[in-house]
Amino acid sequence: VAKDLALQLAALRDRGARVVSADRTQYFALHANSGHLVTAERLDREQLCEGIQRCVLRCEVIVEGEM
Repeated sequence: VAKDLALQLAALRDRGARVVSADRTQYFALHANSGHLVTAERLDREQLCEGIQRCVLRCEVIVEGEM
């Protein structure tokens, strides 16, 4: 994420970058040392996408003070 947004790792930490989803469940997080997008916890596909063949979790990365 840091590379894709052309931000230094310090900017992600200092500006309060966070990952949010539409239902406010924290599925993903930003790894502070690498800037990588990681799962916040183990994801259960059967629970999240019961009966849906194509499972997609959408999220947004918000970086305070960049806009």
